[in-house]
Amino acid sequence: MLTKKQLDLLDFINKRLQRDGVPPSFDEMKDALDLRSKSGIHRLITALEERGFIRRLPHRARAIEIVRLPEALEPSGRAGFEPRVIAGDRPEATPAAALPTQTGSALDLPLLGRIAAGTPIEAITDGASTVSVPGNMVAGHGRHYALEVKGDSMIDAGINSGDIVIIRETSAVENGDIVVAQVEGYEATLKRFRRSGDMVMLEAANPAYETRLLRKEQVEVQGKLVGLIRTY
Repeated sequence: MLTKKQLDLLDFINKRLQRDGVPPSFDEMKDALDLRSKSGIHRLITALEERGFIRRLPHRARAIEIVRLPEALEPSGRAGFEPRVIAGDRPEATPAAALPTQTGSALDLPLLGRIAAGTPIEAITDGASTVSVPGNMVAGHGRHYALEVKGDSMIDAGINSGDIVIIRETSAVENGDIVVAQVEGYEATLKRFRRSGDMVMLEAANPAYETRLLRKEQVEVQGKLVGLIRTY
């Protein structure tokens, strides 16, 4: 059984292959499905491949082959056929740590720009934008702020490109915490923090990225992850 997004993507790829003879780019797929980032397309493509509907050809750009189509997309299956699909790509159960948005009062936090979870980007810069978050998400002492995630190096920790992360400003963190770290005074990144003697390890949550090993004086911890907001 395919989710609605998976079915929509398969249909889009199939139509573009029939029309142009080549599959669409990931940017075109993202725009067609109205997704905020290409990481969502990567997950849908992987799901379709695992279910045997498409095949990615190695060492070739934009090389996707349709292996089979579900009955809902077959020409003979369109008339009078109502596909049974799951609405959306949402989890079947609410995550244990999820907070109901109607609980408590909302607070406006400053949205200070983007944070790299992948290829390095510019450091945090103050901005005028704000984001509303549930009050119980920022319980405790200290200043809090929000950042938009750019990149996919933390996807195995449940953090996707386009997510908004809520950060408590602090330099006191423990091994295993996900932190905002500024490297050598200019590069801001979101990574899992570990300290060993005079060295600091900034670990990605994606096997495609290597752990960075730095001297402790090269790294300034600027905050700790305390919450996340995702828009579907």
